[in-house]
Amino acid sequence: MTVDEAVALIARRVCAVAGIETVPLAQADSRICAEECRAPGDLPPFDNAAVDGYAVRHAALAPGGETVLPLGGRLTAGASAEGVLAGDTAVRIFTGAPMPHDADTVFMQEDVRAGDDRVVLPHGLKLGANRRRAGEDVGCGDRVIPAGRRLRPQDLALAAAVGFDRLAVRRPLRVALFSTGDELTEPGATLRPGAIHDANRVMLGALLRRLGVAVSDLGILRDEPEVLARRLAAASADHDLILTSGGVSVGEEDHVKAAVEAVGRLAFWRLAIRPGRPVAMGQIGRTPFVGLPGNPVAAYVTLLFVVRPLIARLAGQSLVPLMPQPVRAAFSYRKKPGRREYLRVSLASGADGVVAAQKYPKDGSAALTSLTESDGLAELLDDAAGVSEGETIRFYPHALLW
Repeated sequence: MTVDEAVALIARRVCAVAGIETVPLAQADSRICAEECRAPGDLPPFDNAAVDGYAVRHAALAPGGETVLPLGGRLTAGASAEGVLAGDTAVRIFTGAPMPHDADTVFMQEDVRAGDDRVVLPHGLKLGANRRRAGEDVGCGDRVIPAGRRLRPQDLALAAAVGFDRLAVRRPLRVALFSTGDELTEPGATLRPGAIHDANRVMLGALLRRLGVAVSDLGILRDEPEVLARRLAAASADHDLILTSGGVSVGEEDHVKAAVEAVGRLAFWRLAIRPGRPVAMGQIGRTPFVGLPGNPVAAYVTLLFVVRPLIARLAGQSLVPLMPQPVRAAFSYRKKPGRREYLRVSLASGADGVVAAQKYPKDGSAALTSLTESDGLAELLDDAAGVSEGETIRFYPHALLW
């Protein structure tokens, strides 16, 4: 199965499971908006001045030269313009102050020669200059936040500006996270012969939290099929997703696939992707399950391109497709058509100023330094047979992926 087919399968079969709660704006950052928000009124709510200056009726200006008008009032931000008319005068006005009801144009104070009781206004200012119209940003009833958006600080500012103090959001997904394998030891523990420290659980947990989920770190599962099946079934009772790494390949000691099939079912096993081919996705009870490869780079890549869309679907998020940047390849590489490949690359400006990507020399899927010392991932699409030096390739920077 291709990556695109797997993501399409997720879109068809998976629906939002996260419940809804209403929270104050101060607690809504990075949460998923559960309901479409429409403005209860105009933004701005009234015509107002965009600068400090003088508000006038454009019709009161001389057609062929400077205009001299007497001063006719003063409006500050927060004041009421009720009963204030410009007529044939210039009203002193400050940024954000409501416009006099008959005024339509504002001269900037630095463009005006002002005396004690009159101002001299230059010729040529257009009708409506420096005036903000009521509703020019948002009209009453306009959609300000769509359902499914992961809320950002600017979304919260807009919600506040139109009058919301609380928003309906999806509750965070609950994800059960396991590592599997007899060879694994907790970080910081003394390594016995043949053992390695478990790096995947730390990395995956951190990445999941950046996606806004609540992670239950359930430790290391040993290569015991009955124990694996029992622990996975128990996790399905109170989590929205079960995620494991390791144990899904074809070796005699890779037991996760069989354990899932003992207590649930698989939708697919193995993808046309490198690194990351041994990916299993299925269901235990009513809870989705994903088994990622044990090699950390493969786990990183598949979490990004397979699990991320699944989490978005479960969380009720309208997932914005990742947008790769075009860069020039400073290397040549051959690949097998029919699978998607992700290469770790670093960027540098060439002699002509064009940004070029250089393939990281250590490309094994167990080499964590290929993630820490590279700038991002270069994507070679399924039907490509490789890339030649000088070609344009698709680049995903690590810094913007999470």
